[in-house]
Amino acid sequence: MFTGIVEEVGKVKSIREKSGGLSLLIEATHILDDLKMGDSIAVNGACLTCTKLEQKGFWADVSKETLDKTNLKYASVGEYLNLERALKLSDRLSGHIVLGHVDCTANLLSIKNTGDFYILRVQLSKDINNYVILKGSVCVDGMSLTVSNLTENYFEVAVIPHTFENTTLKFRKPAYKLNIEADYFGKFIEKYLKNLKEVK
Repeated sequence: MFTGIVEEVGKVKSIREKSGGLSLLIEATHILDDLKMGDSIAVNGACLTCTKLEQKGFWADVSKETLDKTNLKYASVGEYLNLERALKLSDRLSGHIVLGHVDCTANLLSIKNTGDFYILRVQLSKDINNYVILKGSVCVDGMSLTVSNLTENYFEVAVIPHTFENTTLKFRKPAYKLNIEADYFGKFIEKYLKNLKEVK
């Protein structure tokens, strides 16, 4: 479980093909302080497992299912990725509850600098249409953000300069495919109501 508060921007140093997936070597510094083999880590919002530690990075395996669902299938050596260690029970929940189970990818339509904020416009996929609400939370490439505008085809989020400069957003251009995880509370409510209707 994560919070969507990016701790560090890592860099892909090596990619190895594995049966049914890939193995990524990601360069990092800060998150290595207490990272251990077997720990969960959010990489662009996708929950991966640290399989091996290096002096200046860590290895993580990416299964075919994760590749199919996320933008990690487009990862290349030199690419920057958002990193967050798993939540401790003693930590403050500064963002929102993020599971690291990416629902889909969506195109970044535009980034607009308004002076005090950056406005990101993101394609609204049918996969998450029911779970994205105005002023609600959404996880975009591992970042907990608040929906500031919503239409049938896209949603927008306002990003403060600190977040823009300390995440991968400063490297992104329109058409980049972002990992999207909708707030899971909406999914539980939808399933509960569906089951309730079937029982009646």
